[in-house]
Amino acid sequence: MKPAILQKTAQVTVTLLILSMLLPVLAFASSGFKNVSYKNGTVTGTVYSDVYSVSSQVYMYDPSGHQLAVTGVTYSVYDGVYNYSFSASGLSTYSYLNLYGPVGGTPVADSVYQAVYLTTDPVNGGGGYGGGGGGGGWASSDSISVYASGFVSSDQLLNSFNQYDTVTLSLSGDFALIPAKALNSFTSDPKKLLKVTNSNGTYSIPLNVLKLQPLADSVGVSVDDLTLKVSISQASSATANSVTAAAAQLGGTLASSVVDFNIVGLGKDNKTAPLDLGNSYLSRTLPLTKTVNPNQATAVWYNESTQKLSFVPAVFSGQSAEIKRNGSSLYAVIELNKSFNDTHGHWAESNITLLANKLVVDGVTDTTFQPERSITRAEFAALVVRSLGLATTGTSSSFKDVAASDWFAGVVGAAVNAKIIDGYEDGTFRPSASINREELAAMVVRALAYAGAKPDVSSEQQAALLAKFKDASSIVWAQNEIAVAISAGIIDGMTDDTLGARGTATRAQSATMLKRLLTSAKFIN
Repeated sequence: MKPAILQKTAQVTVTLLILSMLLPVLAFASSGFKNVSYKNGTVTGTVYSDVYSVSSQVYMYDPSGHQLAVTGVTYSVYDGVYNYSFSASGLSTYSYLNLYGPVGGTPVADSVYQAVYLTTDPVNGGGGYGGGGGGGGWASSDSISVYASGFVSSDQLLNSFNQYDTVTLSLSGDFALIPAKALNSFTSDPKKLLKVTNSNGTYSIPLNVLKLQPLADSVGVSVDDLTLKVSISQASSATANSVTAAAAQLGGTLASSVVDFNIVGLGKDNKTAPLDLGNSYLSRTLPLTKTVNPNQATAVWYNESTQKLSFVPAVFSGQSAEIKRNGSSLYAVIELNKSFNDTHGHWAESNITLLANKLVVDGVTDTTFQPERSITRAEFAALVVRSLGLATTGTSSSFKDVAASDWFAGVVGAAVNAKIIDGYEDGTFRPSASINREELAAMVVRALAYAGAKPDVSSEQQAALLAKFKDASSIVWAQNEIAVAISAGIIDGMTDDTLGARGTATRAQSATMLKRLLTSAKFIN
């Protein structure tokens, strides 16, 4: 079979696809540039490979990423590898040019690139390097332009992270193809941050949340051959219409476009797998179409299977929303203006109204909330899962009194996976039992821990925090959780000197604790 070449250009995606079908590919196992010169508007040099072909081409770009020339090659000599000479004249004068050579079956991993600097010396830079090279001639910058093809140079990205803590990939298209090997040596450094941005939004990815080895294993390649595909793309018109309809069913309107933020691993035979973020909340900045009231706006993620919208943690500033979540999805911002007849003048009215607009709490009916009614353990588990923006699991077999057909099975499963709830010694969860303030405080504090916002409270601090309450001895098991909740401003005493830990919690108290949880975790304004 005749080898073929896959090239990278700054053309639009259609042009790229046409070129990739027309031009032959060289599956280079060992390749690079050497004896490259750039002077008087002319670039000359040699590209070498252990595969013979005379159909390859060299692509030349200016420092801003504009393509200047594409030139063919001429076979010259075999000296252990095949050498091909090339030359391009009439080029403008820049401080340096970026050269792309032929690439192999794994475009990001096997590409050949080199920067050649303007010089009066006839020979610039001895040897070239391929995608696995150690740095070479790329000019380092904290911002890298990415063409519509999505191609990102491993060496350029590696050089940039060697010099900068934050590196930004500015996309011309909807996605970036990022070589994992360029990031792997930085994944233990909490200061290293990759930003991927285009007109649809911005993805902020701390490198220390990337679990590259498990992802590579799941797609059948080594980390060196793994590619991360980071996408920030507008939803299709059909999907956007579905989101608009779902918002309207809730009494809301859209205040942004519907954008798909996604990260997957690409591996062998085009196999893909989602990146597992665990409980790491990544920030995505979504532009808004208008300035919104943070108390009446909420970020949502759209479940295409159920066609439902769910709350996502988000902070609003000007005409943008910083969305925080540990999963990929379609996101948007909607505006709501909910209220309940029976909360007017209630001490928790503002908290209830806020969380109703955030889609965290529901009314008992469209117009009533019943703030003083008790709340069950299953109901509160559902509210905590919503507050964290978690997807629900299909079933939960952890407890013998939670059946797969129960409405709360999925939220109980999600809460168990997040270590927010546990059951009783007899293996039950008792979903229909009314929750007390001690249990409620414990679940909220565990949610804080999941969100990475739990304050540390020493035994001495715990004793001091509980000492002012004369009924602290009534706490059965959650002394530390209640002390942490007091420290974080999540709970108050029923009076100045009583906690009421064993008292039944109300819907109003639950909403108030959840609002304080979200504020403490910086999940809402």
